[in-house]
Amino acid sequence: MLFLVIALFAAGCASVSDRYEAADRIAAEVGFTKTFFKTDNFTLTAYTRFDRPLDDLNVYIEGDGSAWLSRTRLSDDPTPRRPLVLELAAMDPAPNVAYLARPGQYTAAKPGCHPDYWSDRRFSQEVVASVNQALDSLLRQARSDRVNLIGYSGGAAIAVLIAARRNDVATLRTVAGNLDTDAVNRHHGVSPLNGSLNPIDVAEKVKNLPQHHFAGSKDTVVPPFIIESFLKRAGDQDGRMFTIVDGVSHTRGWCERWKSLLAVPF
Repeated sequence: MLFLVIALFAAGCASVSDRYEAADRIAAEVGFTKTFFKTDNFTLTAYTRFDRPLDDLNVYIEGDGSAWLSRTRLSDDPTPRRPLVLELAAMDPAPNVAYLARPGQYTAAKPGCHPDYWSDRRFSQEVVASVNQALDSLLRQARSDRVNLIGYSGGAAIAVLIAARRNDVATLRTVAGNLDTDAVNRHHGVSPLNGSLNPIDVAEKVKNLPQHHFAGSKDTVVPPFIIESFLKRAGDQDGRMFTIVDGVSHTRGWCERWKSLLAVPF
């Protein structure tokens, strides 16, 4: 499909504006509409398609994006170099689908968007509350009563933290999910996040929620053992809520498998 070609182009773009334009084209090809949600703390960007009022809404939450230029240098704009999560959302055949970016992504004007909010405080109370507020608006626009959350990488952390505080989440899926931020940082030999919430701390609160978690067998960014430790905390001792996808890394191979992974039962 054309949007996959555009995505490959976007991955190699140096210009942030090119990334914005590529995402707009991917969204337009599948009938998504671009929307901005002004929350109490941030303005968040979404791409949406609402075709069947009252049906569940599938919401894809973006990862950390291009937060760092190097191990020690923060990016000025955390918009993803490759719009992987938007690609996954564009492949979803559900009638009501939304993609939700994180603070500072795909948003030229960034009120309240200090770089802390895509580094140490990227899973802070302010960020989670802002995404939660945008989710309320999405549900109203879609005229939906229930939401299916899909989070990628750091977006998976946000999805879990949101699911723990809502009663209208029908299902939860995570992809390459950072579900224990302290463990991920220890694994990479970097300092713990300062001012962020950790999704593993709410694992027990979501243990009764229908959920499935996908990890790539070749993922060195968020290795599968991170998800396994979260699931043990959530009471899944037999791994029934967990799939390791062979040959997939943190960023590569998900699009090719996504339609079949969407069909995996809870």
